[in-house]
Amino acid sequence: MSAPSRRPFTVEPWTVREPELDLERLGQTESVFALSNGHLGLRGNLDEGEPNAIPGTYLNSYYELRPLPYAEGGYGYPESGQTMINVTNGKLIRLMVDDEPFDLRYGELRRHERVLDLRSGTLTRDAEWVSPAGKAVRVRSERLVSLTQRAVAAIDYRVTPLDAPVLLVVQSELVANEQQPRFVDDPRASAVLAAPLAHERHHADATGATLLHRTKRSHLVMAASMDHEVHGPAGLSVQCTATEHLGRTSVICRLEPGQELRLVKYLAYGWSSQRSLSALDDQVRAALSAAHYTGWDGLSAEQRTYLDEFWSCADVEIDGDAELQQAVRCALFHVMQAAVRAERRPIPAKGLTGPGYDGHTFWDTETFVLAVLTYLVPDAAGDALRWRQSILPLAVERAAQLGLHGAAFPWRTISGLECSGYWPAGTAAFHINADIADAVVRYVAAAADTVFERDVALELLVETARLWRSLGHHDAEGEFRIDGVTGPDEYSALADNNVYTNLMARQNLRAAAEVAVRHPRTAAGLGVDSEEMASWRDAAAAMRIPYDEKLSVHPQAEGFTDHAVWDFEDEPPGHYPLMLHHPYFDLYRKQVVKQADLVLAMQMRPEAFGDLEQMDRNFAYYERITVRDSSLSAATQSAMAARTGHLDLAYDYLGETALIDLDDFAGNTDHGMHIASLAGAWSAIVAGFGGMRAGPDDRLAFAPHLPTALARVSFGMHWRGRHLRVAITPDEAEYRLLRGEQVRLAHHGEEFELSGAEPQRRPIPPLPPRERPEQPPGRAPVPRRPGG
Repeated sequence: MSAPSRRPFTVEPWTVREPELDLERLGQTESVFALSNGHLGLRGNLDEGEPNAIPGTYLNSYYELRPLPYAEGGYGYPESGQTMINVTNGKLIRLMVDDEPFDLRYGELRRHERVLDLRSGTLTRDAEWVSPAGKAVRVRSERLVSLTQRAVAAIDYRVTPLDAPVLLVVQSELVANEQQPRFVDDPRASAVLAAPLAHERHHADATGATLLHRTKRSHLVMAASMDHEVHGPAGLSVQCTATEHLGRTSVICRLEPGQELRLVKYLAYGWSSQRSLSALDDQVRAALSAAHYTGWDGLSAEQRTYLDEFWSCADVEIDGDAELQQAVRCALFHVMQAAVRAERRPIPAKGLTGPGYDGHTFWDTETFVLAVLTYLVPDAAGDALRWRQSILPLAVERAAQLGLHGAAFPWRTISGLECSGYWPAGTAAFHINADIADAVVRYVAAAADTVFERDVALELLVETARLWRSLGHHDAEGEFRIDGVTGPDEYSALADNNVYTNLMARQNLRAAAEVAVRHPRTAAGLGVDSEEMASWRDAAAAMRIPYDEKLSVHPQAEGFTDHAVWDFEDEPPGHYPLMLHHPYFDLYRKQVVKQADLVLAMQMRPEAFGDLEQMDRNFAYYERITVRDSSLSAATQSAMAARTGHLDLAYDYLGETALIDLDDFAGNTDHGMHIASLAGAWSAIVAGFGGMRAGPDDRLAFAPHLPTALARVSFGMHWRGRHLRVAITPDEAEYRLLRGEQVRLAHHGEEFELSGAEPQRRPIPPLPPRERPEQPPGRAPVPRRPGG
């Protein structure tokens, strides 16, 4: 990737500040400034709605069906897709100054600043504008999506004339079926998504309105409601109206210079596939009443309290790179708000920040996002896995359709049905089932939650183990093979014995047997017997893990290292991503890697790769052929560069994954934040520079080292009811137990007891010098300068 052009944000430790409006970067800033709680998401659009790049208000799992086009049909192909839609927009607050609309494209914009405060969880806007008629006003707004009241958002909107009396009209609105940019080339799908909401009910109150709609094809009902507090001079007028697709509260008043009109807007959203219109109406109005009762100051205080508690554990402190410090905190903020109130619904790849990937969830959630939430917000991680359990019947049905036993979870979905129309990179990527199992094992180890293990984990592990047992087979030599599958690298497809898939499946099979033994009665209720458990153990013990004896490296899959190597030297720099310039059949039969695959296997299952020298040979081999056409790759490459002693390279990759959206490295942040990549920044620091790993005995181990540019890194985590904090300098690591009972840890192989009495410090051994591995021409990470 190339270095980014001028970024629109200043570098500050706890805020993301846009000091002036940049209309060319409006899409990027709308995503970065998006606020969410996992249930409701508001893109960072301007209050007045225009200009915009992508209007966006989203409800988790609220979607419309759309056709999936096929040149030729085939058995088992998904019949329709699902697309998260832009629901009723409650952000809109339009302003008329005398008879001129407040529109930043006209008049004179003297000042415009927006600030995302990562500690208060609010987006603040401050503007000074002179209308074409010469009337100057200051407009200040602050918005939040509540992390404590799940259905609620609120906006504090203030207008002050600066040098002359004005007549103000403020129109606060709910608008359904806003016009959207066209993202889908298929005209049938575009027509479906153009106006997906059908009117069901509407009504206006003294200071607000409520609109209820239903999607035309998926038949999901939603409600949006607004209410207001108005503070201003005597004689102001408030009028409310509602029609099928519009609710409006108009406030009219005259203000003298220095006087202020303040409008506090409360919003409540809900949706259901089962509840009646009346019940949903009552639900959002009750949520609105609670918000009104709490008030703006109360909601703000609740938000700050919640985030103070979050940051007390989650904060990562970085000394030596101010830009990276800001980026990692911003990354953690977006990962947190994508999930904390999702409550047994999926975590989309873009969170609720934009329409990218149609709002679908992928394996990214379990492999990257839950790897962070498990240690920082464990309740949210548990809820995400309970959602997987809730769609298990659909996964079992899908496996049966494919002629398999157990559960085949969808590659991409919203409701649990497979939505990937391209089966080599969708259905064939069976590793998602083991990724879910891995997240289950990780969560149980970190939370020590035996009830979850019995009631949720066991069923997920059993059904995914059954899939592997039916998908693979023992060959003539007795090895267990899994053929014709697609691993994490999407430039390879339908390979035999993908190492990542086989190693993850092996863990899945072993974990299923172990948990079934611990909960025999529940396992028996799922039909598990000793013979089936033995078959899982046999398959795991005999799992085929290919190795190239001539090169002394692990091939990504059987025969991969025998393929021709891609001609990187003659590839024009502008031809990346390669998939946009070359047919997949050519990519599939060459040694070229879109994203870390074998390297990810080393990160996830390091015990399978022997000593550090073997891992370093593997890492160097795949660095030469990995082009990082996926945003998921840099975090893994950072973690494994650190593990193998290439600390400065790891630092470069960390910058790329942490800054992917603030610097718009991938050029598509306008479609939403890269939640998995942002989560990967934490893992790159904690698992990479911190060397953190939960061992097979459920004991935390650390092996920290820092790159030369960083003077100190500190991070916190939850572990089995404890709150730990680790601080790393070039010479030593300090371990503190801030809450909970004594715990046994390991530092570079040395075990020790940690209690709350005093911190434990351990020296960091030097690393042997290693030659920095090469990347394909033009595909090295952007070098980071010390200090950012």
